Amino acid sequence: MYNRVRRRKVAEINVVPYIDVMLVLLIIFMVTAPLITQGVKVDLPQADSEPLSKDSKPPLVASVDAKGQYYLAVGTSKNEPMSAEEVATLVKAHLKLAPETPVVVNGDGAVSYDAVIQLMVLLQQVAGVPSVGLMTDTPEKK
Repeated sequence: MYNRVRRRKVAEINVVPYIDVMLVLLIIFMVTAPLITQGVKVDLPQADSEPLSKDSKPPLVASVDAKGQYYLAVGTSKNEPMSAEEVATLVKAHLKLAPETPVVVNGDGAVSYDAVIQLMVLLQQVAGVPSVGLMTDTPEKK
């Protein structure tokens, strides 16, 4: 007669597929991370100023580059030039969802004073921003 030998069941988890998935995710994040951190090139004026508190939400950054073009950085949005009215409309929509979000203007040092002021006025009057901050670089110590 044929005697059947019973094998014991193995209670181990095969982790090889999980390692494969982890390595694929690592490659995806390494490729996409540099794309997320891109922004508008702006040479900020230098001044001593107080930074935003660490407890505050990430700010909405309205930018004006050296050519006088307007941009708005919201999360991972792409930075494409838009009109000042479009920036104000987008800020107003975002502030309806999160009213405590700070709004700052990132103006290039070479841009005309008028372009920055017009953006600030639109943000306050059209978008209803209670206070608009100005971004600066810290001065270089000699």
